[in-house]
Amino acid sequence: MKKIKSSLVVIGVLLLVLTGSATRSEAEVNVSVGINLPVFRFSAPPEVVVIPGTYVYIVPDIDVDILFYQGYWWRPYEGRWYRSRDYRGQWRYVKPWRIPRGLKALPHDYRYRLSPGYERVPYGNVQKNWKKWEREKYWDRRGEQDRGGRDDHNRGRHGEHEKRY
Repeated sequence: MKKIKSSLVVIGVLLLVLTGSATRSEAEVNVSVGINLPVFRFSAPPEVVVIPGTYVYIVPDIDVDILFYQGYWWRPYEGRWYRSRDYRGQWRYVKPWRIPRGLKALPHDYRYRLSPGYERVPYGNVQKNWKKWEREKYWDRRGEQDRGGRDDHNRGRHGEHEKRY
């Protein structure tokens, strides 16, 4: 009787091993690469300034470039672009062919084109109005009024258009 019980246990274990190896098994590997952009914290939602000649907005007076364009927050960093739905982050890398033309067309010196007199736009206003402003060419009309109708907001010292990237 003892031999029969031992034999049944051995047969049971063998059946479990054999049926376990006969079932289909799948393995899944997930690799996640974290992007550690330099952290920048705001004490309140940021004001932005429109970059002249564009509909791209930049957060002024900070050491990193954080831009707002067409509903997303953008950060250029080490030759790459990252975007987020929120100015506070969760930045995701954007492949070069997915970067909007408006950002690709920014002049290299866009940060230095800002004048202290440019209008600061509160966070809530830009979030609420950016589509309407772009559709109705709000900043173009404002620029014409400020320049007395001249179209020189994209021009360099000698009147030629600046090189863009």
